[in-house]
Amino acid sequence: MFLAVENASVRYARAPAVRPAVDGVSFGLVRGEVGALLGPSGCGKTSLLRAVAGLEPITTGRIAIAGEVLSEPARGAHRAPEQRRIGMVFQDYALFPHLSVGDNVAFGLSALPRPERAARVERMLELVGLQGAARRAPHELSGGQQQRVALARALAPAPRLLLLDEPFASLDVDLRERLAHEVRAILKASGTTALLVTHDQLEAFALADRIGVMSAGRLEQWDDAYALYHRPATRFVAGFIGHGVFAPARIVACDHGNCVHTPLGELHDVANCPLPGAYPGGECDVLLRADDIVHDDASPVRALIERKAFRGSEFLYTLRLAGGERVLAHVPSHHDHQLGEWIGIRAEVDHVVTFDRAAA
Repeated sequence: MFLAVENASVRYARAPAVRPAVDGVSFGLVRGEVGALLGPSGCGKTSLLRAVAGLEPITTGRIAIAGEVLSEPARGAHRAPEQRRIGMVFQDYALFPHLSVGDNVAFGLSALPRPERAARVERMLELVGLQGAARRAPHELSGGQQQRVALARALAPAPRLLLLDEPFASLDVDLRERLAHEVRAILKASGTTALLVTHDQLEAFALADRIGVMSAGRLEQWDDAYALYHRPATRFVAGFIGHGVFAPARIVACDHGNCVHTPLGELHDVANCPLPGAYPGGECDVLLRADDIVHDDASPVRALIERKAFRGSEFLYTLRLAGGERVLAHVPSHHDHQLGEWIGIRAEVDHVVTFDRAAA
């Protein structure tokens, strides 16, 4: 494992009685992988990123890169940030306004001879798609271009690891996702191992190979985007990723294997689903994503439209069943039903995921 974080905790001295900001987190990245730490504000993701950078000491655990220990309190080991060969890209770009684009990129290359430095700057600007911009001032560039300059500056010294702290937060929504795809392509082209902090799921999905969902200082799950969405390990991950609700259900034995009884009828093909434990009496909650619910006027199951949000190609409907249960549904936008209207729906669930109802 190239980046290895093992049982790392961060506790701020000013709040000793409060739970740790980071509580026993372990994860790893292989060389060339892009990882993301995803979660709500205050979950500990930025504290963890700062610990990897060496800006915060860990109180327990171990952080290593390529087998070299950077932090390990039990052995009194702590490498200073400037000794870690780690690059950082910040939310506000942190470009020097009095320097040209080229001089910004060259800032960390003072040890190189002038011809090598100039060639490196040119190569980095070409990598981020800004060739010819070396003489321009940062304020002459758009926000997305400035962020690419910040990325070029961070990559110029060839860091072992690149850390990105909410790098697209100040950009508009459309630009964020597009730039995330561009940055991923740049990182892959340069073979850079990187770790991103974000609260934006689409950003994490677009950029990262591996994503860690954090809550209250703990790492709930470290996996790829597909597994987080379809195989959430905890109830928090299931609720945080995507659009979905938990519906009351009961697991029973059927002639053809296990079945899950739900307000929308029976769900089958659950034999190979990794159900998280047995439930008393089979009573549990089943995760129903918005894309698990299909609009079907021929269905005997009816639901009342309580809310709808236009998403361009589709609506996100909030629906109430006759028994009071609520579900969400993605419906093509040419099916423009009105609030208060009853429509037919059915469940098409390919990945049945259940959770303990008592833990709700």
